[in-house]
Amino acid sequence: MSAPGPAPAPPQGTGRPAAPPSVPEASPARHPATEPGRPDDRAATSEANPSAPDAPALPGRPPPSGPTAAPAYGDWTPAAPSDGEPADASPASRLGPLPPPLPSRVHVGTRPPTYDAEPTALPAADPDDLDALVPDTVLDGARYGACTLRAVSVRGDSARYRGEPRRDALLTARFGSGERALVLVALATGTRTAPGAHLAAAEVCRWIAAAVGRSHERLAADIRAARRTDLKAGLHRLTDRGLGKLRAAATEQGLDPDDYAASMRCLLLSGDPECRTRVFFGVGPGGLFRLREREWQDIEPEAAEVKGEPVLGFGSVPHETPDGDRLTMDLGIPTPPSPYEPAPGPPREPFRFRTSVARPGDVLLMCGTGFAEPLRGEPGLRAHLADRWSGPEPPGLTAYLADTQVRVKGYADDRTAVAVWEA
Repeated sequence: MSAPGPAPAPPQGTGRPAAPPSVPEASPARHPATEPGRPDDRAATSEANPSAPDAPALPGRPPPSGPTAAPAYGDWTPAAPSDGEPADASPASRLGPLPPPLPSRVHVGTRPPTYDAEPTALPAADPDDLDALVPDTVLDGARYGACTLRAVSVRGDSARYRGEPRRDALLTARFGSGERALVLVALATGTRTAPGAHLAAAEVCRWIAAAVGRSHERLAADIRAARRTDLKAGLHRLTDRGLGKLRAAATEQGLDPDDYAASMRCLLLSGDPECRTRVFFGVGPGGLFRLREREWQDIEPEAAEVKGEPVLGFGSVPHETPDGDRLTMDLGIPTPPSPYEPAPGPPREPFRFRTSVARPGDVLLMCGTGFAEPLRGEPGLRAHLADRWSGPEPPGLTAYLADTQVRVKGYADDRTAVAVWEA
C-alpha cells in the first residue's frame, strides 16, 4: 500500500490554502459574559458588593469596595503626629492605598476650565525697558544631599488670555559647595492690581537671596545643628530688611508702597546628606504641604502659631512694662533713616516660620496661592498628584511641569510650586 501524496498546492493568486471539505467551519467564539443564561461579571460584582460605585473615580483605577468607598478622595482630617514632632494644627487629607501612577491629566473636576490650556496673548513690551519682560514659564531642578528639587512658575490662564505678565517670581540659588552647601528657593507674588507687580516680586526675591548668600555659612551650620531659635531670629531680620527695602524702593519711584509690594516664601535645604532638616520662612499667604505615605498634610504655619519676640528696629511694636508704659530706645525722638538701611515701616503680614524633619519618601511642597487654593479646594487634584508623586523616583522636569499644570475650573491665577523629594 503506497503512502499518501502531499497535499495539493493552493490555487494561484489566492495566497491561502483551501479549507479541507471534511472540516466544518468553526462558529465565532462568544464571550462568557454574553452567553445566554450566564450573568454579567459586573452585575455579579454589584450583587456581591452593593455599595461599590458603577464606575471608578479615575480612569484605570479599580472601584473601591467596602464601607470606605463612599468618600472618594476628599475628606480632610487631622494628621496623626509623627514621632518627635507636634501634631499639625491644620487638617490633612487622608488617601487610601493607590495603584501605580496614572498618566498626567489635562484637568480635574466636573467641567473643563473656561480659558484655553495654552498661552494666547503675550504681554505688551516697552522697547526701552525690555528687562521688565518675564517669560511665561520658568522650570528648574537639582539634586543635593538627600533630596531632589523641582521648581516651576507658570503664568495663569487668566493672564495668558489677557496678555498680562506673570506676577509670580521664582529664584533658585546654591551657595557654597559639598556638604556645606546651602540651597535657597524663593518665590514671591506681587499685588494683583498693581502694574509693576512682577517687578516687585522679582526684586524681593533677589534681595532675600543676596542676604542669605552673605550669611550662608552661618545659616548652613545652624540648620545642621538644628538651632531653631537662632534660625528664626536671623531669618526674621532678613525678611524684614528685604520688605523694608521694597517699601523704600516704592517711595523712590513715587509709587504707593501697598502697590509695589509682594508676599514671599522661601525654603532652605542643606547639602549635607545626613541633614534632614528643611527650613521654611516667609510673609503672606500661600501653602506648605507634605505628602507622606500617600497622605496629604497641610502644614502651613498659621498666623496664630507665630510666636517669639519681634525683632526690635524693623517694624516691631515697642515693649511694655507691667504697668502698661511703653519703653522706647530713642526717648521719643524720631530717628532719621540710615543711608544704608531703609526706614522701618509698620508691621504688615506676620512672619511665618517652620522647621520640618523629613523622612525617606516624603514630598515637601511649597507654593503660592495660585496653586495652594486649588490643592485645598479640589480633592481630585490632591488624589491625582498623590498618584503621580508617590512612586519610587521623583518625576523629571517635563513630567513635573505637566503635573503642576493640571487645571481646575475656577482657579486661573499664576502657579508657582516647589517640591522636594526625599531619598
